[in-house]
Amino acid sequence: MPNPLPPGADRADTLVVFDFETSGLSPDQGDRAIEIGAVRLVEGVISERFQSLMNPGRRVNAFIQQFTGISNAMLQDAPPCAEVMAAFADFVGTDNLVAHNASFDSRFLGAELGRIGRHTPGVIACSLLAARRIYPEAPNHKLGTLVRYHALPHDNSFHRALADAEMTAHLWLRMLADLQLQFGLGAVPFTLMQRLTRTPRQGVAALLTQACAG
Repeated sequence: MPNPLPPGADRADTLVVFDFETSGLSPDQGDRAIEIGAVRLVEGVISERFQSLMNPGRRVNAFIQQFTGISNAMLQDAPPCAEVMAAFADFVGTDNLVAHNASFDSRFLGAELGRIGRHTPGVIACSLLAARRIYPEAPNHKLGTLVRYHALPHDNSFHRALADAEMTAHLWLRMLADLQLQFGLGAVPFTLMQRLTRTPRQGVAALLTQACAG
């Protein structure tokens, strides 16, 4: 078995897991973030949390209010997006990131940080794509389905940013543990998880066996 990676190295268990709630599906269509939640993992343990509603400067429609439980009244008293996103960029620092369906969250992250001239230098990995490779037998790969499929901790607060970020963190750690158990890996490198998400399903076993041998 490879030696565990040192603290702060290319570790998949040391990063920031984040989630957005938004006013719609696309920042290119003028949609904005209305809540962000995140947890920092340090060697597999949640060490810090970040959560805030944010006022997008416009009202959200009835569907979004019902879907998220976030009302216009709640957003009216929230800090502006620029203030929250600056604080979030400071929170992340140089850490890598994980999101479930990262193609969605990364678009909003880039759009909101771009508005204030900030960016996060870390790389974003997708827990949904990783789960598709690791758990092809799951009924589907929605976050709620995978949480229940693996009996992961949750409080039934789906579609709120911090709750979803915490559930994604538990799912991510479960995937790392399953890879370690099945393939005899030590601490799983973040770069390996990135490669995994880009590997066709039929090539996953070969990739992980090679990683273990290396």
